[in-house]
Amino acid sequence: MQLDKRLDLSGLNCPLPILRAKKALADMVSGQVLEVIATDPGAPKDFEAFCRQTGNGLVESSTTEEGKFRMVLRRK
Repeated sequence: MQLDKRLDLSGLNCPLPILRAKKALADMVSGQVLEVIATDPGAPKDFEAFCRQTGNGLVESSTTEEGKFRMVLRRK
């Protein structure tokens, strides 16, 4: 899968990861893919809810080997 943009939001707590991702998605066109790396333990659930509410796609949600959370979103 081709990633169009990557955000490393390590160290930021809710709601900053969602707000930064929302801003990044606003600058992207439909179908583009954004990878978000976060350390906030609530991030996976927050991004799941964010995508459900906004219509953007949550392509992947996983944990990296370093224990960070990786979410891949597709712009609606």
